[in-house]
Amino acid sequence: MKRIRAWVLGGLMLILGVAFLYQIGLFGMVVWFNFRNPDVTPIMRAAVAEQRRHDPQAQLQYQWADWDHISTHLKRAVIASEDTGFMAHDGVEWTAIRQAWEFNRRQSEAGTARRRGGSTITQQLAKNLFLSNDRSYLRKVQELILAYMLETVMSKQRILELYLNVAQWGRTTFGAQAAARHYFRTDAARLNVDQSARLAAMLPNPSWYDQHGVTAWLRSRIATIRARMRLVAIP
Repeated sequence: MKRIRAWVLGGLMLILGVAFLYQIGLFGMVVWFNFRNPDVTPIMRAAVAEQRRHDPQAQLQYQWADWDHISTHLKRAVIASEDTGFMAHDGVEWTAIRQAWEFNRRQSEAGTARRRGGSTITQQLAKNLFLSNDRSYLRKVQELILAYMLETVMSKQRILELYLNVAQWGRTTFGAQAAARHYFRTDAARLNVDQSARLAAMLPNPSWYDQHGVTAWLRSRIATIRARMRLVAIP
């Protein structure tokens, strides 16, 4: 019995050690991305692979745009749409997470598919930069840990710059520059208020809107974002 307990304890210690080293490795990558721009992300690879099941010629549309080459309107629109408390929180909004959990529980009990997310821009960057779109408690916990790492290492400006460059805006379209070219035949620096609000409104379901265009709901959402844009602060 003592030998079994020793084996179990040893196994647990090994698992904890591996998990700790994994987190150290992720922290190192966070530091790396504070100074270097990503070439590609796991979600980009997965999106292209998914599209190539239907179109073997599908290609990633992605081009990095520095902070000064992204429209201020888009920066305001994304914060207004995704995370109005971005400048104040430390990476996670626990109240928003609890509210989203309660809302989703009620929706599940009612038998409806509509769901609400409680993720901050920092959490979304953690997912987009390091993780996947899979839904699991383990992935969510890792997302929270990464969010705190990002906020510890990076400035708000760098977090938003990275997010605007790796966010998905179409089936294989990622980042503000590729989105601006794809939808409006312009550059990210030249996006106006209406264009920026539309891109921000698309963020919860970019692949769907890439295929179906502007809907009545999207027009309503665009109007809401436009009204909020002047009220939010940006880095």
